[in-house]
Amino acid sequence: MNIRPFETGDTEAVIALWQACELTRPWNNPKLDIDRKLAVNDDLFLVAEDNGRVVGSVMGGYEGHRGWINYLAVDPTIRKQGLGRQLMLDVENRLLAKGCPKINLQVRTGNDAVIAFYEAIGFSDDNCVSFGKRLIPD
Repeated sequence: MNIRPFETGDTEAVIALWQACELTRPWNNPKLDIDRKLAVNDDLFLVAEDNGRVVGSVMGGYEGHRGWINYLAVDPTIRKQGLGRQLMLDVENRLLAKGCPKINLQVRTGNDAVIAFYEAIGFSDDNCVSFGKRLIPD
């Protein structure tokens, strides 16, 4: 297993992974999400590959105040083997190297398995309500 920075040639495989993990939504264009990420802190967009096949991803962000995690995905056929934890550790180390003091992330309500995963690796509920406002429609 190799964790490395995303390359543009990974685009279709990463989108297929996100779809397999049910991370995509009709109101978010994953290709545009990738293009936007490549314009800002592209070194925080990581993929895991196994024998040349993309099997994991994580997209980190940092604006100087808080770090953010998006699109953590592990191929459903190889879950529960530690890859999600390793992807998070790698992106956390990169954020820490940038001086990031805290990471935030969002999990959809009712996604209990993912909530349990994040709790198991040290995250806790900040008891916040998440708001969003779309500025550019996809």
